Amino acid sequence: QVQLVESGGGLVQAGGSLRLSCAASRIILNVMGWYRQAPGKQRELVATVTRGGNTNYADSVKGRFTVSRDNAKNTVYLHMNILKPEDTAVYYCYARTLIDLWGPGTQVTVSS
Repeated sequence: QVQLVESGGGLVQAGGSLRLSCAASRIILNVMGWYRQAPGKQRELVATVTRGGNTNYADSVKGRFTVSRDNAKNTVYLHMNILKPEDTAVYYCYARTLIDLWGPGTQVTVSS
């Protein structure tokens, strides 16, 4: 069974940056990316990237976040810049295989 292991969350001041990483235990041939869930809200798409490098972003993060992928390492990254308090959430790594796979989540907290 494929496992996803996230790292890189933490506490940062508004305007700061963080980088999240997610390593898959096996090769992922399809989409990988990130979702997030804030307290009291539904889980929402942040960004995804195909194996070929095509990306998709939520409107709320366009221009601030960059998703990338290292296929040789089975790893997806999320570079987050100009962070805002409303970006505070648990961020979940996602991979599409025969089933949807999720990481355990990593907390990102942006203080004002």
